Amino acid sequence: MAAAQKFSALQVMQDASVIPVIVLNDVAHAVPMARALVAGGIRMLEVTLRTPVALACIEAIAKAVPEAVVGAGTVRTKADAQAAANAGALFAVSPGYTSAVGQACRDAGMSLLPGVATGGEIMMAQEEGFTELKFFPAMQAGGPAMLKAWSGPFFDVKFCPTGGVTLQNAPEFLALPNVVCVGGSWLVPADAMAAGDWARITQLAQDTASLKKA
Repeated sequence: MAAAQKFSALQVMQDASVIPVIVLNDVAHAVPMARALVAGGIRMLEVTLRTPVALACIEAIAKAVPEAVVGAGTVRTKADAQAAANAGALFAVSPGYTSAVGQACRDAGMSLLPGVATGGEIMMAQEEGFTELKFFPAMQAGGPAMLKAWSGPFFDVKFCPTGGVTLQNAPEFLALPNVVCVGGSWLVPADAMAAGDWARITQLAQDTASLKKA
């Protein structure tokens, strides 16, 4: 496979206001779903490693939809990171952070958005060179108020809040100076994928165009 373009974590976050959090149960859905999102203006695609077919889906998108930038979500171990990179993932997103996952992503040439929910976790990730972080689970861990509180001591950190984020509450997050984008599953509803309603997914992606940074 030809060497793929590298994307920093900040480039992944800045590409659009939303990174879709995607759960795929059928490999046949992967390519049309990716094309539908790209048609709607969303190309950074986080395919979570929550199903047995996730890696096959990442590989299918990487091969068939070159205009998409496919990443792996729910990366929890060194093995997850290696398998995701081998499948063609160009970035990784983790629900938490460990040094092993961070090093595995570096070794694989993938950028990483590590998950954090506390000040201590931010400090640990920062110590190892990570300044673009996923705030997860965002609503359950304090929502916009927590991010406002962090903007003082962690003035040099940028966040992608994920977990409980919706089209309705996303603007409140995006209005914060330390938020670059949000992660959300509303772009890829399970019923739309099951029905093969790709036009609906394209429309949902297009609807996010109104979600601009303040």
